[in-house]
Amino acid sequence: MSEPVATEPPEELAARAEALRELVRYHSERYFVDDAPEIPDGDFDALVAELEAIESSHPDLADPTSPTRRVGGSVAATFSEVRHRSPMMSLDKTTSYEELLAWGRRIERYVGAAVGFTCEPKIDGLAMSLLYEDGRLARAATRGDGTVGEDVTANVATVAAVPRVLAAPAPRVVEVRGEMYMSVPAFEALNRRQSAAGARSFVNPRNAAAGSLRQKDPGVTASRQLDFWAYQVGEVVGGPSFERHGQTLEWLRRLGFPVNPHTELVGTLEEVDAYCRRWEADRHRLDYEIDGVVVKLDDLAQRAELGSTSRAPRWAIAYKFPPEERTTLLRDIMVSVGRTGKATPFAVLEPVSVGGARISMATLHNEDQVLAKDVRPGDTVVVRRAGDVIPEVRGPVLALRPAGLAPWSFPERCPSCGERLVRLEGESDTFCVNLDCPGQRVQRIAHFASRPAMDIEHLGERSVAQFVRAGLLRDVADIYALTPDGVAGLEGWGGTSVANLMAAVDASRARPLANLLVGLSIRHLGATGSAALAAAFGHLDRLLGATAEEIGAVEGVGTVIADSVVGFFSLQRNRDVVERLRLAGVNFEGAGEPQLPQVLSGKSVVVTGTLEGWSREEAEAAIIARGGRSPGSVSKRTAVVVAGSEPGAAKLARAAELGVPVVGEAAFAALLDTGELPAG
Repeated sequence: MSEPVATEPPEELAARAEALRELVRYHSERYFVDDAPEIPDGDFDALVAELEAIESSHPDLADPTSPTRRVGGSVAATFSEVRHRSPMMSLDKTTSYEELLAWGRRIERYVGAAVGFTCEPKIDGLAMSLLYEDGRLARAATRGDGTVGEDVTANVATVAAVPRVLAAPAPRVVEVRGEMYMSVPAFEALNRRQSAAGARSFVNPRNAAAGSLRQKDPGVTASRQLDFWAYQVGEVVGGPSFERHGQTLEWLRRLGFPVNPHTELVGTLEEVDAYCRRWEADRHRLDYEIDGVVVKLDDLAQRAELGSTSRAPRWAIAYKFPPEERTTLLRDIMVSVGRTGKATPFAVLEPVSVGGARISMATLHNEDQVLAKDVRPGDTVVVRRAGDVIPEVRGPVLALRPAGLAPWSFPERCPSCGERLVRLEGESDTFCVNLDCPGQRVQRIAHFASRPAMDIEHLGERSVAQFVRAGLLRDVADIYALTPDGVAGLEGWGGTSVANLMAAVDASRARPLANLLVGLSIRHLGATGSAALAAAFGHLDRLLGATAEEIGAVEGVGTVIADSVVGFFSLQRNRDVVERLRLAGVNFEGAGEPQLPQVLSGKSVVVTGTLEGWSREEAEAAIIARGGRSPGSVSKRTAVVVAGSEPGAAKLARAAELGVPVVGEAAFAALLDTGELPAG
């Protein structure tokens, strides 16, 4: 499937086509032969698609030696060559549902009869040919260039999923084609072993599977836990005849081959579309990686009628999911300072589409992670976003690093206040310890006013920043010193909005002790620990007088939180804030008993996407405050899924599969009030 080509002068287009051919050849060699890809699959596919589009739109620029005319890569010199009895072809690919359906309609028109399709997950592994003679494994070969592959029989014989002897009655000769792969748990375990041994880690499960299969020592292959799915019958001598592909898969199962249980026979293109969309959403439910769906015509006679091109059958197509890894330019590495003073590096990126979202920033976690990944401003980097996971930078493409690019070093001073940053002994995090740091101040005050804490409506981060700039807020206690006259003079604050803010501030004085503890931004102390301390001590003064041992003895607290609480209240500045809160009439009591009707008691409510009036943490805290649970995944026990904008596709698909209702923000508000979904 080709992309539209921009109009360019003929000489420039010819030069671009030749440059693309060299790039595709180079990266094919890295991917198929060296098992050391330098760029993600999505970037490679984009290069191939651009080249195909040029060659399709300008036949005069086509080249018979172009990599678009070939299948796979070369054959490594390490193994003996095997000539396939029939070519192991590639598949035409598309990333568009419209093109997928257009392909299906062309088949329907050409065949002129009823058609059926088999749909199966496209495993991200290595195509494999297994030849059996008289029921015994005689040869295993990689696809290679489609005509000649590598003899990897000794290594494949160590893979438990590949039968060495077929169940009777076995034909005299049968060739079975399928995909060799490595599961995600096996991949993660392998990389842990590699790291412990000081060896290089593998980039992804496909790369790990390829490297494991091409070992000189079969014992190494055996230790790598490879797996196999059979998906096609090749040559058969002395076996049964079949009319449909589905029948061949059932026969393979009877012979002892693993066939993917998620393969489905569907009768309409609408069902093909639904299958692809379902697995695009559910791809992370599996313990192995898939990068698309393969759709095949089921009727074997119709397949024969359609035939194939020089490199791909006309009766099959691969729908590729949006790539979860892409490369882009790392413009800069910056540092943000949070409410606890933690200084976190993050990547500023040339915007790129990854996993269906436009990404311009990604986390780098901490100083050690930046050093370990050795990413530098000016690098081309690999960015990954999978499902609902926060985008992250995986590492640099070293082959594209500009000469003389200097390593990045963590700043010595806070980007917000200029004070020296401190890295605590034995920790990976770096902190600004200046309590007057403007960056921390805004974050701390906004957190104090948030729903999980004191729930002061109309006092979000933007308003807090405005008040800090105006000199009205220096710490959380200043919230209760705000006056209508002081606020009314600021831009955007009229009589009604000022009155609403004052009413919200006044109402917050009555919040229970657990909310106050959350709002004070004590490191390591979250909502659960705050509720436990409020229940155990009942009054802030008793907590202030407690020792670390007494606090740590509270169930669910422990020594880390206890030391943090004692350290927080040992600072005179924090004591002064507490006393000013006392004078302002803020409630210091509460035994941790439920303050809200427990309308969600025993119910599991999953939140996904962005809610307009709630942060994710606020929504989850509201559910918990009403007796419910808010896990991160959908299961049979989930009562309802609350979906905001840009919800997680996998969660919505799982909810649909299990029949779990999905509601929006308005229904969520009603759910919090009554514990029930509104009728209709």
